[in-house]
This record gives sequence, structure tokens and C-alpha cells, in this order.
Amino acid sequence: MNKRIAIFGAGAAGSYLGAFLTREGYDITLIDMWGKHVDAMNEKGLSVSGSQGPFTVPVKAIHMTDAINIPELFDIIFLAMKSYDTEWASHFIKRFLSPTGVVVNSQNCMNDRLTASIVGFERQVGCIMSSITVALWEPAHVNRGGQPGRDRGHDVFRVGELHGQITPRVQEIATMLSCIDGAHATSNIWGERWSKLTTNSVGNPLGAMTGQGSQTFAQDPRARLIQVHIAKETCQVGLALHVDIVPVSGVEASEWAKADDPEVFEELDAKFHPRPGAEDWRSSMAQDVVKGRRTEIEYMNGYTVQRGREVGIPTPVSAAVVEVVKQIDAGTLKPDATNVERVLSLAGL
Repeated sequence: MNKRIAIFGAGAAGSYLGAFLTREGYDITLIDMWGKHVDAMNEKGLSVSGSQGPFTVPVKAIHMTDAINIPELFDIIFLAMKSYDTEWASHFIKRFLSPTGVVVNSQNCMNDRLTASIVGFERQVGCIMSSITVALWEPAHVNRGGQPGRDRGHDVFRVGELHGQITPRVQEIATMLSCIDGAHATSNIWGERWSKLTTNSVGNPLGAMTGQGSQTFAQDPRARLIQVHIAKETCQVGLALHVDIVPVSGVEASEWAKADDPEVFEELDAKFHPRPGAEDWRSSMAQDVVKGRRTEIEYMNGYTVQRGREVGIPTPVSAAVVEVVKQIDAGTLKPDATNVERVLSLAGL
């Protein structure tokens, strides 16, 4: 616990990590660009509510513009910025990393290679946050939705080296994160990343383009049709790239890839039906739309479209989703349930 740890990007995920790790006794510094959030954390602490709260813990928070005055280097830096901020953020944090330090990429999407190319491939590990819903709607207050992973036998955190070996440092980081929820070291960080990419690509844009929570759009069979096709396309592309994809929602990637088979489709469609008692949670991308922030659509579904072109795998539904969400980003289209039909029309379904 004598290591100095920074969390660069104290949004919902970063604040969630920071609150628990600080409470556990780790030396945590939260660095963010939202001034009101930083000030509120320093004044009254960081509060957690939802399935793992409530509690409030005093934290060390620094505005990004003041970070240049940090006197000592960090042993571990968690990178928790949006994907479109990856490049500049990686350059920014490199100066604060100790010679033997490591960057833990805890972002959505496939950004590990970019960060590693900047800070050094030997100085970065990946961290997947699997099946977790968190939100930051007001300064200094993060909310966790759903059920904690360890209550259902699920490890939320999967930490791995880019080269696939299980090393002491990824075991150490996994142990550190286990104070928050289930965690383990993985030898298949790329398969974990692609599985998470699939899950994000399926749920995030539907919430963003409809303006609905997950349990509301799950009632619409046309929305579920889009979800199944996104999962199919994403898994087809990953398999064509020879990624050893970890099962998505408990289903092998090879099964998702066969979704055009009517019998297989029925089984996969059932994965997206409304769940009794589940919260009608807004996806992180839907939260971004509500806040007027740019979405990660080009780094999520757009990544599948780009890689699909490289390997000759058609991704018409993913491409249609990207087009619709980009229009919402641009302000030329509003989130609405009718955007489901818009996507299906663009995709030719």
C-alpha cells in the first residue's frame, strides 16, 4: 500500500475506482478536468450510492491544469478517459509515470496499443471492467447500478499483460481491485477486450439513439434484432482476426456468428429480453448524450466497421448504428425510439 497511484479521468468509472481504493487505504490521487467535481470531492469527499453504497470517503483530487505541479511520480496510473482522449491523455500521463511504473488502461474500446505505443509496451497493462453499470450525474457522487459481480459469481475486473503472460504486477493489480469487486489476472486480455467491445457495442448505442433505458428498449423486438446483428457482426470480425473471444453473455462467439440461422437467432434474441426486477439503466453512451458530450461510437461500433473492411466481413447494422449516433452527436437527429426503424432501413433489414 506504499505505492503512489493516480486515476487520470475521474468520471463515473474513475471515481468508482478511486472511492473504493482510497477507502481501502491506498495512496490515491484523482486527476480530472471537471472543476466543480474536483472542488466538491476536496470539500466534502467522494460519495458512493447504489448497490455498493452508501458511503463517503475523503479523497485527494487535483484539477488537470494543476497536475503539472505534482512533485512525485506515480507507480501505477489508471487511465479512465474517453476513447477519443486516449492519445493526448497517454502523452500527458507519461511524464508522471515512475521509471518502473505501469499504466493500467481501464477504458472502453480497443485503445491498449495506442497507449502502449506512447508510454512503452512494457509499461502498460489492460484492465477490463466487465458487466458493470456506474453513473456520475452530479459532482462528487458516483452511483453503481445492478448487482455486484461477486454476488453472482462474476469477476468484474480482468487484468492482463499485452503479451499474455501472468506476471506478478497483474496479479498485484487484480488483488488490489478485489477490494471493490471480483477480480482476476487473465492471459487473454485481447479476447476479454473483444468480448467487452461486443457487449458495449450491443447495449450502448441502443440507449443513446432511443433515449431509453436498457429494460425499455429490450421490450422492442426490432431493437433486439439490431442487438443480435451487432453481436453477430462484431464476433464475425473478431474471429476473422483470429481473436480468442471470451464468451459474450455466456455464449461462444462462434454461436453469435451464426445468428442468421433462425433457430440460433431465437436463442440469442432471448439474451436481450427484459429481466424481471432489473433496473432500467441508461448506458454510458446514453449518459453522454444526455450530458451533451461526444459519444465513443466511432471507437466502439465504428471500430468493428473499420476492422471488418480490412478482413472482408460486411457490417451493415454496425455501420447504420454509427451513422445514426453520429447524427445525434452532430445535433441533426434527436434520440427517439423511431431511430430503431431508421437503423434497420439503413442496414437493409
